[in-house]
Amino acid sequence: MFQKTSFTTLIVGVFVVYVLHTCWVMYGIVYTKPCDSPERENCITPFLEEKPRLQLSIYSTLRPNGDGGHTLIHREENFDINERFERIVNVSLPKKTRNNGTLYAIVFVHQAGLTPWQDPRHTHLVAQLTTYMVPKPPEISLIAGEDEAKEQKAAPQKLSHLHGNPKAGGDADSAAVHPVSHWRSRLTVNVVVDHFLFDREYLPSDVHRYLRVFQSGKKMSYLPLLFVDELSNRVKDLVEINSTSMDLPLTIAYDAISLGRLRFWIHMQDAVFSLQQFGFTEKDADEIKGIFVDTNLYFLALTFFVAAFHLLFDFLAFKNDISFWKQKTSMVGMSSKAVLWRCFSTIVIFLYLFDEQTSLLVLIPAGVGSIIEVWKVKKAFKIQVFWKGAKPNIFFGKLDESERRTEEYDTLAMKYLSYLLYPLCVGGAVYALIFLRYKSWYSWVINSLVNGVYAFGFLFMLPQLFVNYKLKSVAHLPWKAFMYKAFNTFIDDVFAFIITMPTSHRLACFRDDVVFLIYLYQRWLYPVDKTRVNEYGVSYDEEPKGKKHKD
Repeated sequence: MFQKTSFTTLIVGVFVVYVLHTCWVMYGIVYTKPCDSPERENCITPFLEEKPRLQLSIYSTLRPNGDGGHTLIHREENFDINERFERIVNVSLPKKTRNNGTLYAIVFVHQAGLTPWQDPRHTHLVAQLTTYMVPKPPEISLIAGEDEAKEQKAAPQKLSHLHGNPKAGGDADSAAVHPVSHWRSRLTVNVVVDHFLFDREYLPSDVHRYLRVFQSGKKMSYLPLLFVDELSNRVKDLVEINSTSMDLPLTIAYDAISLGRLRFWIHMQDAVFSLQQFGFTEKDADEIKGIFVDTNLYFLALTFFVAAFHLLFDFLAFKNDISFWKQKTSMVGMSSKAVLWRCFSTIVIFLYLFDEQTSLLVLIPAGVGSIIEVWKVKKAFKIQVFWKGAKPNIFFGKLDESERRTEEYDTLAMKYLSYLLYPLCVGGAVYALIFLRYKSWYSWVINSLVNGVYAFGFLFMLPQLFVNYKLKSVAHLPWKAFMYKAFNTFIDDVFAFIITMPTSHRLACFRDDVVFLIYLYQRWLYPVDKTRVNEYGVSYDEEPKGKKHKD
């Protein structure tokens, strides 16, 4: 009576519901219902309507509540909230901060001509100027080796991570494995310039904690909405603090923002903070910050939709690839060398991401992909493992006549390819060994391998083209998975041109498309003959539903 719903249809339906729900949530973030009339008692009017003369004052303190004293860092006397500016100031570091301590900044917006403590209608926020992070290990030339390492140890003032720390253990080795205090060299301050009328009945909870309200007769007003942008604090801007750092530069950046942008930043900032509470490191959080800080908001919204579809097609490609290989019993027409190479390259990329301490959001999918590629190699080479006690016995299945012919074409293609591939890979590794700097020999090996995978990995798609050409057939390929992967590649290519990227990266994105177009040409050149009778005496058009056609 009811038609059976496929798993793919169910997933697509869930995806559509997820996208629509996300759009509704984003609309609720950027849109705030205003008050209908300023005369209503429920309305909260902006203090900025009175056009007061304001001043921006920033103080440093050892405690977030200001106890124990404070020092003026910067004063912007002619403060125009609509004018963007940047100021670079030198901040003196107290002894406690130099000894692996912390330092805070208190940002005030108050009436000009008064100190913040004299002005009852001031607004302020506290920002942390320091953070704790494990220092990066030194990178040395593997050719220079020990001599260069000794020079670095002899000149600790050039490499701040070699400074001893009385609280972290005292010597260089312990300082390298313990988190130490780092200086956030940038402080970004924003003020909302919209003269927005808030309705007390529909006051957003995210704005409520930033709202400072005062009563003036029957009229209720709110002070300027001040916001300190923590998302702009990037790992690349951090400077390690040591005992000789008497003062450090601080870039104070100011910009006006809208109410919708403020609410969006609040939600994103809270999300990053939540991830850090769950164990994400400063580097993991920095990668997520880069998504929001380095991208225009409108382009970010477009990126979200594209990324959502990218994820959907990734899943569909994954599903069809698994289904194809699960039913695969013969390697006729399939390049086993290409399967082996994909397994090797996936594992190398996973080790590279692990060595670079990449975010778990990227590392876990890469590890799962490596396991799947190992399983595909087992299927391709018909590997069987039998355990005899604690000792494994490994057996390889035999090839039939058709599979041996495919293997011969595959071996011939790899022979031709090796004439180009091996010199390029060896040359790249030698260049990296002589001219580049790495933390260890292991890092050099992994980086050399991953550079070879990224640079020349597309060449390993060519043996399959050669096998198709020799067999004059493409019916043995997983075309559904191919189409989903190709669509994702096309999306990556379009964004490679929209986003500012080096020319070499753009060419690397498009070279895979060239190979895929050749696959499509071969599919057109070698069509499947649907009238041919198979070994069961049934043609493709005559097969009953549910029965797998063998070509």
